[in-house]
Amino acid sequence: MTRLPEGVLREAVIDTAAITANVRHLRRLTDAEVIAVVKADGYGHGAVRSARAALAGGASRLGVCDIDEALALRRAGIDAPLLAWLHAPGAPFAEAAARGIELGISSVEQLQRAAAAASGDRPVAVQLKVETGLGRNGLAPADYAVAFAEAARLERIGWLRVVGIFSHLSNTSEADDLAAVARFRDALGLAAAHGLAPRQRHIAASHAAIALPSARFDGVRLGISIYGLSPFADRTSADLGLRPAMMLRGAVAAVRRVPAGQGVSYGYQHRTDRETTLALVPLGYADGVPRAASGGAAVRIGDGVFPVAGRVAMDQFVVDVGDAPVAVGDEAVLFGDSTLGMPPVEAWADAAGTINYEIVTRIGSRVSRREVAL
Repeated sequence: MTRLPEGVLREAVIDTAAITANVRHLRRLTDAEVIAVVKADGYGHGAVRSARAALAGGASRLGVCDIDEALALRRAGIDAPLLAWLHAPGAPFAEAAARGIELGISSVEQLQRAAAAASGDRPVAVQLKVETGLGRNGLAPADYAVAFAEAARLERIGWLRVVGIFSHLSNTSEADDLAAVARFRDALGLAAAHGLAPRQRHIAASHAAIALPSARFDGVRLGISIYGLSPFADRTSADLGLRPAMMLRGAVAAVRRVPAGQGVSYGYQHRTDRETTLALVPLGYADGVPRAASGGAAVRIGDGVFPVAGRVAMDQFVVDVGDAPVAVGDEAVLFGDSTLGMPPVEAWADAAGTINYEIVTRIGSRVSRREVAL
């Protein structure tokens, strides 16, 4: 029976070699420059380790949500091209520009603030985000002409360098995404008419990068897929040739033999229907294990897969192992690589009524991360 290292109650094992291999595979598949997205602490895998692994696999650029995330990567010594695209009012554009961070620009006001951050003969690198139907941030179509004209002017006088234009897809349907791609092409044409010639044009994230070749343009932003998880509801990681990079596990903290009719966890949502053994796993919703998965998910202990019995609590949940010989300290795997016999993260997502993205990104800080390269 596998056991965790001495003194470890819960941990996420992060296979950085899997991230490297996934990026290498996706780069060959898409034949486009890879922008590896390491926002949200690398989707829960660790931003710095994920960035390094992705760059080792052939990614040439990194993407994060905000400037704080970008600065953390710079402080860790990562000097690859880096884009941050969501900004609070008063966000530190000057500091970001000084550290060579490309600013995603979603309004004319942000464009002017970026220009104001220029110093000496060093222009600020920006990427213009255009809204093409998702209804979120980005330059509104009515503002395209004004924004492109202003960006071209600021570039001519040496305050800005427009290195990219990008957008985002809804993944609602192929027809919806193709319509957004067409709007993106129109925006690119208008930008060119105003004298802008950015090297980076990108709209595809993992879903479209794999399924919609016409959306690939100069680069693809790969997030969930580089961590070995599928962006599709009907295609698994294995179907796509990807290796999940995270295994979440805990050490069984208690084992109890109980009679039929025993209530389990808060509210007695579950009562045993026979004499059985209950095993306590020390992970709960404080660690990101969704309470909504109560009674619907399962874990692997030894050679068996056993159901969660009753409600997931803040720090722990119970599994019914029947008559299996389980002992305190045994490894309980919540999810990992299904090709190795572990429950897939999608099983937890399905039980909680959510998606694999949410499960891995919500794993909390109490869960230690241990890096391996398998």
